[in-house]
Amino acid sequence: MSLFRLTIRNVMHRRFLSLLTVCAVAVTVAFIVLLTLSRESVEQGAKKGYGPFDLVIGAAGSETQLVLNTFYHIGAPTGNIPLSILEQVQQDDEVDQAFAMTTGDNYNGFPIVGIDPGYFVTRYGGRNLQEGSLYEHTGETIIGSYVAKSLGLQVGDTFSGAHGLVQEADHGSLETGHAEEEEHEGGEEHAHESFHYTVAGILPPLQTSDDRAVFTTVDYAWAVHGLSQEKREITAVLVKPVSLLGAHDLKELFDGSNGVQAAYTSQAVSEVLNAVDQGSRLLGILTALCVFLAAITILLSLVAAVGERTKDVGLLRLLGKSRAYVWMSLTSEGLLVTMVGLVLGLLLGHAGAYLLQDTLFAQAGIQINPYHWTAEHWLIAAGTLSVGLLASLGPAFRMYRLHPLALFKS
Repeated sequence: MSLFRLTIRNVMHRRFLSLLTVCAVAVTVAFIVLLTLSRESVEQGAKKGYGPFDLVIGAAGSETQLVLNTFYHIGAPTGNIPLSILEQVQQDDEVDQAFAMTTGDNYNGFPIVGIDPGYFVTRYGGRNLQEGSLYEHTGETIIGSYVAKSLGLQVGDTFSGAHGLVQEADHGSLETGHAEEEEHEGGEEHAHESFHYTVAGILPPLQTSDDRAVFTTVDYAWAVHGLSQEKREITAVLVKPVSLLGAHDLKELFDGSNGVQAAYTSQAVSEVLNAVDQGSRLLGILTALCVFLAAITILLSLVAAVGERTKDVGLLRLLGKSRAYVWMSLTSEGLLVTMVGLVLGLLLGHAGAYLLQDTLFAQAGIQINPYHWTAEHWLIAAGTLSVGLLASLGPAFRMYRLHPLALFKS
């Protein structure tokens, strides 16, 4: 009987234990693959999330909060700053491009962002829209590809926004005793419902957080609330400096003056990535535990096989099979089970990434690619097979050392 046929027969003879071992390996590999894809997506999304804008100016507060809200559309803005700040920034010789941004409203949970159309040319170059054209007048919008896909919007559709960054499930759920607040919020709601947006264009898939936002003119918030010239404010100013030295000079000039802060975009993103790395270390410990349990499962499976197969191995030795044949029969069984678990784990990991991609992108702006194969996949495969081989060596070596007569008599 060939070694391969013997291995298959032995695995099928102990179907339940073999299946349990395969499942343990598959779940461990799938978890590692999903973790790897997620971590890589976070790093890539963070690096290209702010484009050429190395500096952002906004209201005093958390720099991380300012950057996350401005470029990743996560969380609330730190506040508003005077419109005059934009004019000061644009007049500075150290500035290549500067764009004002206004936020604070949403449509079905997707943020409505007011920004000059030049932002898209500066950040994404000459990429064409998927449909339609850029907005020119107040009330016209272009929407991200994910927004269009999720809500089924098309060029020419109209809609009304809502106040706040999250769609309220129940606008009327107000406690008694707050009549003035209720009247104010009722006025806000009426103002937003009476202001209509028109979809002028749809952005192509950009693989950034801009895919899940609605963009319009900077003055949309002023038009909705009917603000006069002296009351007009903006949320942030996105700055593309001429040089890194210019960015430093701008930060020194604007940071800490009149409730305004200037933040290095890359520095704030690095802090977020450091926090992610801390969480990855904890998950790494959990992963190591899963690998250890999978190795124990393989070991126990082969130990049980040795106990059941002692007489069979003794008979094979008496028939003239070499020690190497016996040793290979047990190690190949462990490697076969490990390899099947590895293949299933890779498929499950990518299938999990496919199922979670929309949820991750909607909640955190993480664009995970379920079809991406990285260099770490080869390391995962090599590591899994190595663990399977090491777990197989002990039981195989035990059978290898015993004399044929001792094996048969036992």
